[in-house]
Amino acid sequence: MQKSKHIIELKSVKKIYRMGNVDVPALNGVSMTVNRGEFIAIMGPSGSGKSTLMNMVGCLDVPTVGNIFLDGKDIAKMSESALAQIRGRKIGFVFQKFNLLSTLTALENVTIPMMFQNIEESKRTKRAIELLKIVGLDDRAHHKPSELSGGQQQRVAMARSLANDPEVILADEPTGNLDTKTGKEVINILNTLNKEGKTIIMVTHDPEVAKFAQRIVYIKDGLINSSKI
Repeated sequence: MQKSKHIIELKSVKKIYRMGNVDVPALNGVSMTVNRGEFIAIMGPSGSGKSTLMNMVGCLDVPTVGNIFLDGKDIAKMSESALAQIRGRKIGFVFQKFNLLSTLTALENVTIPMMFQNIEESKRTKRAIELLKIVGLDDRAHHKPSELSGGQQQRVAMARSLANDPEVILADEPTGNLDTKTGKEVINILNTLNKEGKTIIMVTHDPEVAKFAQRIVYIKDGLINSSKI
């Protein structure tokens, strides 16, 4: 059976959060598709719904109304355990604040996603070393986050996002805590991964960073405002 060209599809997605007695809409009926191998940047002002949209696409949350298809499967109808499994296999995450565990080495941080997929220790270690080499940090494998620069920590986080060879990389402000030069290095790694076939979805507030994407999706007031190639 041939796979659809769309790896992600949102259909009329609404997300409403309950704050006390008040309903707060975060997404107001978003429909969009992401093609396999595409590099998309999502932009919008604070409170526009960028983070909520990222959470939906990343299977971290489910919509109040609507459907989200990841590789043809509707995640809106999945249980939390099923969501966790599909997250672990299909999606890699890169965050602005790196989210590395401070007590673990770079190598150990990269192995964590593989532990949840029950991959044996020797294979986890071998894979983690290979990934750290890809991001140019194999010589820092046994250093803890406090012994690494911000750029090095982000590269460890990128290696971790690749641990289970996901099809989709979700990068939430990946250059937000980095200087311009280091930010470009991180974007170059994302570009390389995209050329190797990974689908990249990146939230950013920086128009210069967004220019590296093939398509920019603008969101405002919980709605897709426009999409530019």
